[in-house]
Amino acid sequence: MAVKLIWPVEHSCGHVQEVDLSDRPADRRAGHARWLAQRPCRDCWQTEHRRDAEQTAAWLVARRAEERAQAAEWAEQFQMPPLDGPERALAWGETIRHKLVTAAYTVLVEEQGIDEEAWAAVEDQVRTVTRAGWWIDQREAEPADLSELLDAATDADRGTENPF
Repeated sequence: MAVKLIWPVEHSCGHVQEVDLSDRPADRRAGHARWLAQRPCRDCWQTEHRRDAEQTAAWLVARRAEERAQAAEWAEQFQMPPLDGPERALAWGETIRHKLVTAAYTVLVEEQGIDEEAWAAVEDQVRTVTRAGWWIDQREAEPADLSELLDAATDADRGTENPF
């Protein structure tokens, strides 16, 4: 007698399905059917993961809005100039600038102990780099390297009051 090809599987969600296991070797069909029984059926799995994906997307939208609000508040508090660049890069650039500069403050002032005068010079350099793309390019930079990175910024990365 041949090992059956179609197996009835009662999934953990309670749904029963007839599963074609003909693509599995005969000696592995029973084990695979047991494994399938421990999981929800495909429809329930997709519904659950779709719900999880929607919740994750909603959380991410809320998190990004919170980050943008913090960056805007920080920029206003420390009189940072608005960034230049494509509209879709501005919020991202401002968020990265906020994160990188606050992390650099923690590393340089609080941990390495540079004085406030030296930090004020770094802040002045930060204010000169207004290209959002430059800040996005630095998103994985080490905070301790901020001063050196700002020194390396080109004139194209720095804003100018002269529009001509």
